[in-house]
Amino acid sequence: MGSPNWGILMNFEIKSPFKTSPGQSEAIQKIISGFSKFQKQTLLGITGSGKTFVMANVIEGLQRPTLIIAHNKTLAAQIYTELKELFPQNRVEYFVSYYDYYQPESYMPTTDIYIEKDSAVNEQIEKMRLHAVSSLVSRKDTIVVASISCIYGIGNPEDFSGMSIRLKEGMKIARQKLLGMLVGIQYERNNQSLEPGQFRVRGDTIDVIPAYEESIIRVEIEDGAVKTVKEVNHITGDLIARVGEVTIYPARQYVVPVEKQQGALGNIRAELFAQLPKLPMLEAQRLEKRVKYDLEMIQEMGYCNGIENYSRHFDGRAPGEPPYVLIDYFPKDFLLIIDESHQTIPQSRAMYNGDFARKKNLVDFGFRLPSAFDNRPLKFEEFEAKMGKTLFVSATPAEYELSHSKQEVELITRPTGLLDPKVEVRPIEGQMKYLMEQARETMANGNRILITTLTKKMAEDLTDYLAKEGFKVRYLHSEIESLERIELIRQLRAKEFDILIGINLLREGLDIPEVGTIFILDADKEGFLRDTRSLIQTIGRAARNVDGRVILFADKRTGSIDEAVRITEERRELQVEYNKRYHITPKTIVKKIEEKKREMSGIKHLGKSDIQKEIAKMDAQMKRFAEELQFEKAIEMRERIEGMKGMAERGAK
Repeated sequence: MGSPNWGILMNFEIKSPFKTSPGQSEAIQKIISGFSKFQKQTLLGITGSGKTFVMANVIEGLQRPTLIIAHNKTLAAQIYTELKELFPQNRVEYFVSYYDYYQPESYMPTTDIYIEKDSAVNEQIEKMRLHAVSSLVSRKDTIVVASISCIYGIGNPEDFSGMSIRLKEGMKIARQKLLGMLVGIQYERNNQSLEPGQFRVRGDTIDVIPAYEESIIRVEIEDGAVKTVKEVNHITGDLIARVGEVTIYPARQYVVPVEKQQGALGNIRAELFAQLPKLPMLEAQRLEKRVKYDLEMIQEMGYCNGIENYSRHFDGRAPGEPPYVLIDYFPKDFLLIIDESHQTIPQSRAMYNGDFARKKNLVDFGFRLPSAFDNRPLKFEEFEAKMGKTLFVSATPAEYELSHSKQEVELITRPTGLLDPKVEVRPIEGQMKYLMEQARETMANGNRILITTLTKKMAEDLTDYLAKEGFKVRYLHSEIESLERIELIRQLRAKEFDILIGINLLREGLDIPEVGTIFILDADKEGFLRDTRSLIQTIGRAARNVDGRVILFADKRTGSIDEAVRITEERRELQVEYNKRYHITPKTIVKKIEEKKREMSGIKHLGKSDIQKEIAKMDAQMKRFAEELQFEKAIEMRERIEGMKGMAERGAK
């Protein structure tokens, strides 16, 4: 894409009371100087070593727009929060999949079942994605923290940037032309209740809430020119500032200029007529009906459901050519940081094949044109070709990172002086009694507990068991949506409960300094969840607390257990020497606990015995609201209770 037309040029500048430790400073200098010679490097950074702070200092040192890819939404949110605090004057953005629930369009020929695409879009995340894209095309000082979904196709960056509306006081523009331009970039007119992505008109005053913002942009037109441009509070209507000029970006990531539409529609028709003779009669009829309907919708509305399946035609790409992705919104000299690369790289390898296999049935049986194949994630080699200057970050880098990096930088000491936790291996017999004794001791010291199991069923059953024994316990798994996972971890840190049970989601990246003890059940069951890398990553969760320790329950010492214990003990020795050299006394990390931002809407994190307690508590709260004449809150609480009861009944079945 080249360099966008940036409106604001600022330098990256860290604002933090913390200084880099000797170990961090050495790593930062090695990485920065390394990029003058090498394209790819690896930072081997252990848990608690301040990898995010090192990343931030590398960004500040290189002064390049940066994309950070994390392998799950929870980890991405954590990095995003930390970097937002470190770079308050710069743009730090969050770009992850906006689906809370996603069932892709698919067809199963063996049972002749067609499943329509069904999804629940998280509006807040969708807004954050648009904000990220708008920042990239307007400011150089932008950091985007993303999940691996960022290698999936999105709209052409030149179209997104080119279709933006730039308004400045004094510029000539007719009121009707401005309204047409807003409709052209997918803004909807709503003269009643104004929401993001909508505009309203009152005489010569036009109010717009950009799809990625909260405030109203108020534009006053007089005699065919912009008289004033103001920012207004959308709730109170109070003036925030007279901004003088503004750029309004499209309301959707995928937008197509009118001049491109006619040519694209002609190409879609040509593809349709070329494909129909290749299909049996039923499939041909099905395809013709669908595509003609979509063409009519695009012609009339400028949009249709599933328009992204025709993206190759609108983008002007040849068959098989890679789609535009988030990386294409960055300038060519951007910095790519792949966090937990040993997990993220394999994810990126798997995405294309899964997408192709699903779409092949849709194309073969007349549900989609072959061009739908080109609405896809990048193939791994295409992703590789876009990498540029890349820093792989992992406590346990895999063969790919090590073989492609020209320099490996170690960071195995911590600025806090904290040591890797002590590791104890215990027999499985009598494990529950011992676990509960040690959990109570941990809680008495003011610390929290993590427990990892091998299956979701084990996590649920153990949650029920410990709840009946009087522990405040919750469990975390993939069915809990991403923003609620963040709230669950916040609750653990805030001591709203003491024990969090999980499977793979507790394994890496989570920053919970209050965790004093980790229990790993079935540690001798060799496999993905109990190999050396997984054990080291899980052990690392206890490395942010001076009391940190890990207890593995196993009847035999596997090779993975022996290797994980050996590496942990070697690192402890190096860390002890480092602390002596720099006269450091280990201290538990003190990290601010964020305020509550959302309620936990479901019951998937609760044990069965806790569900009735939660309903009773909410019922009492509902009655209190009613007594205080806060009827809206009482109704809202009643609806939550009914929803929870419904989920509990469905779960029981």
